[in-house]
Amino acid sequence: MMWEVSILLGFAALVWFWFDSMKARERALNLGQQECRRNALQFLDETVECISLRPARNEDGRVLLRRVYRFEFTDNGESRRAGTIVMLGGEPVSLAMEPFLLQ
Repeated sequence: MMWEVSILLGFAALVWFWFDSMKARERALNLGQQECRRNALQFLDETVECISLRPARNEDGRVLLRRVYRFEFTDNGESRRAGTIVMLGGEPVSLAMEPFLLQ
C-alpha cells in the first residue's frame, strides 16, 4: 500500500515538473521573440533550448527552479548570434544578447 502511494506521488511530481517546464519554456520563447521584434532582429529556429536547470532561492528565500534558456537570432540574415534568458520559477530574471548591429 505504501509503495503504491509513493509511485503515485512520484508520478504526480513528474507531471507537475513537465507542466511547469513547458510553462517556463513558453514564457522564455515569447520573451525572446518579443525582444527580437523590439530590436528589428530575426528570431531563428522559433525555439529556445534549456541549457541549465538547478534549484535557486528567490528574493523571499523560497527555493524555485532556475532555468537558463538559449536562443539564436540574426541582425543581418547571415550571422547567428546567441541570447540567454534566465527564469526563476515562472518569472524572468534576465535576458542577455550578444552584441548586434542596430538597423
